[in-house]
Amino acid sequence: MILSAIPWFDTAFRLFQYSVSYIELISVVAGIAAVYLAAREKIWTWPVGLINICTAFFIYYHVSLYSDMFLQIYFFGISLYGWIVWRKEQKSDVPLKWLPNGTRIMIGLSIIFSTMVLGNYMTQIHMVLPEIFTEKAAYPYADTWVATTSIVANTLMAKRFIESWILWIAIDVLCVYLYYQKDIHFIALEFLFFLGLATYGLYSWMHLKKQQDQSL
Repeated sequence: MILSAIPWFDTAFRLFQYSVSYIELISVVAGIAAVYLAAREKIWTWPVGLINICTAFFIYYHVSLYSDMFLQIYFFGISLYGWIVWRKEQKSDVPLKWLPNGTRIMIGLSIIFSTMVLGNYMTQIHMVLPEIFTEKAAYPYADTWVATTSIVANTLMAKRFIESWILWIAIDVLCVYLYYQKDIHFIALEFLFFLGLATYGLYSWMHLKKQQDQSL
């Protein structure tokens, strides 16, 4: 009852000419904190990330980015999984890893195929479920690419593969443009920060990997 009474989409403050809602503010702060913690390989990235995921679910529904909305359901589950895996692997001192070349190719082809199939479905979702999705999906193929690639990136991160950061860099570049076009400018700014943090995360994990290899 208390949560339902909070005006989540009311203006918390204005950034130049843009009104930042309370839910955007919470989502952005939690998201930036989670990515920074991931770059530092801190396990608190997962519980903090859950706050970002729950708020993002409602934001993306609000702006008709349905692929991103559904993505948050997956993120919620994989975040719980990643939390458990990191606790086990950090305690066991399992090193960071690179993917084999063959696996990289398979992942790339899977992302392309999934984007084509699911993107086509998203172009019709307002006709399939009109009582839930009253508006057409915005940027269905770009949004679906973000969703499918994010699934791969988050799964690789949960398993502590360094390539996860390369995928996050590509995702963040597209998201800055996509969210700016959908007039959720504060979220676009968040992903601009994510782009910098993902670049830092890639450097940090590569450095940690080098140190781990030298200690073997």
